[in-house]
Amino acid sequence: MNAEKENILAQNCGVVAELFELDEPDIVPEARLYEDLDIDSIDAVDLLTDLKKTTKVEITPPQFNKVKTVQDVVDVSANFSVKRNTQ
Repeated sequence: MNAEKENILAQNCGVVAELFELDEPDIVPEARLYEDLDIDSIDAVDLLTDLKKTTKVEITPPQFNKVKTVQDVVDVSANFSVKRNTQ
């Protein structure tokens, strides 16, 4: 994992831990959002909103529907970051 993705992972872990009152050590890249972290669809909307505020990356609901793990969130965020920096 490159430095940018590690930074995004750290930010995302902080957001998820605070928002859902989880322990950061439980929020690992392979953690499944719904099954392992018990995030439901309403929680996912809250997560999208907080990630937008924190990372300045807006993931649309259809894009988020494809996200299954913490690593998926990192990858989508990194892809948007790259696109934003090249525009």
